[in-house]
Amino acid sequence: TLQASMRSPTMEMFKQQKVEDFYDIGEELGSGQFAIVKKCREKSTGQEYAAKFIKKRQSRASRRGVCREEIEREVSILRQVLHPNVITLHDVFENRTDVVLILELVSGGELFDFLAQKESLSEEEATSFIKQILEGVNYLHAKKIAHFDLKPENIMLLDKNIPIPHIKLIDFGLAHEIEDGVEFKNIFGTPEFVAPEIVNYEPLGLEADMWSIGVITYILLSGASPFLGDTKQETLANITAVSYDFDEEFFSQTSELAKDFIRKLLVKETRKRLTIQEALRHPWITSKGEIRAPEQHKAEPNQLKTKRLREYTIKCHSSMPPNNTYVNFERFARVVEDVARVEQGCRALTEAHDTIQDDVETLISIYNEKEAWYREESERARHDLSQLRYEFRKVKSSKKLLREDIRATGSRLGGAARKLDHLQTQFETLRQELSADLQWLQELVGGFQLESGSMDSPSSVFCRDTGESLGELLNRSCSEEVLAGLKL
Repeated sequence: TLQASMRSPTMEMFKQQKVEDFYDIGEELGSGQFAIVKKCREKSTGQEYAAKFIKKRQSRASRRGVCREEIEREVSILRQVLHPNVITLHDVFENRTDVVLILELVSGGELFDFLAQKESLSEEEATSFIKQILEGVNYLHAKKIAHFDLKPENIMLLDKNIPIPHIKLIDFGLAHEIEDGVEFKNIFGTPEFVAPEIVNYEPLGLEADMWSIGVITYILLSGASPFLGDTKQETLANITAVSYDFDEEFFSQTSELAKDFIRKLLVKETRKRLTIQEALRHPWITSKGEIRAPEQHKAEPNQLKTKRLREYTIKCHSSMPPNNTYVNFERFARVVEDVARVEQGCRALTEAHDTIQDDVETLISIYNEKEAWYREESERARHDLSQLRYEFRKVKSSKKLLREDIRATGSRLGGAARKLDHLQTQFETLRQELSADLQWLQELVGGFQLESGSMDSPSSVFCRDTGESLGELLNRSCSEEVLAGLKL
């Protein structure tokens, strides 16, 4: 069938074989709502990879698992990308319940975790990491691919045991190819990092990633989140209002160039927001520290304190609810253990319980908001449909009245035409009678002229003038002036 033939190329992307026949599956690295990531080793080469087991949705009615179209989209995008700053896909397998992605093993942990362990961070170091993120995003945007989920958890290090670790962008579960002329809307992502156009359910494009980079840069330099509120609703309201500032408490050691870079990314109008190319050309990215205020040239480069960044990462790992992304539970457990040692086991256990309760409440809140939003959209669509039906009936009624008017006008025009024909017939008869009478008068006047004899006598002059007048009247007997005179 046509549908089967359309799906066959995608089906071929997934090997219908047991992944265990080719790879030794090892320890769990992390998990999410519908996915588990495990370490694995290829039997033929001994090379280590990460195996991401994605639970398939078994039916369209089910809410458990990921629908096949979304898995296929993620695989399709990963097969297109090959860049030093983007995670690479090695292989894909499929069984009855799961699709297994064999991915490049990224073992250096999150960028923010790495930076939080440092005592301080120079702005030049921060710039080098942001530039790597920009280069990875530049590669994706050149291919018209939007990541749509750029946040600290998805910015990993290939190996943290080198001076300047190599950044890898991961998790393409929300990524989309942006097609020219095709409008794409969705509500997804992590509230803290989403762009205003996502919150407002407006058409989306590559610009959404640039907003997320602005938020990431703000947090990296300050340890504070620009739009984060006490509730999700407050966070989203701050985003739509672009309500943020550069608090002196957080940005006293930050250069004006860095602030300018952030300002030009956190712009509500997508047309005015920096593109990836413009961001790469921004002086803060290209200067490598040589562009400073005159008083700073003599001093050492500003050192950004990482204490707040450390606090942010701990809070982020312990309280941020997952949102269509995969949570690294192994890292989460380590953070809980550290807190337990500081706060003493029993107290930490209570806090973990509260955190889980908050997560459940947040998920319920998100579900209720989504349900309310869909209900509102459905009601609006129903109202619009009702309005269209009313307008259609109105147009249909107008069309019927117009047809009746046309028929009545046609009938009146027919009557007028018949009346005109009758009048023309009467006029022709009258004209003939008048012509005959005038001819008789002319002959009568001619008889008078013959009887008078002399051409110069008054009677002959009178007859001649009378004859000429009658002749002219005879010639004009069918003219419009006669017709008008008769008042026909």
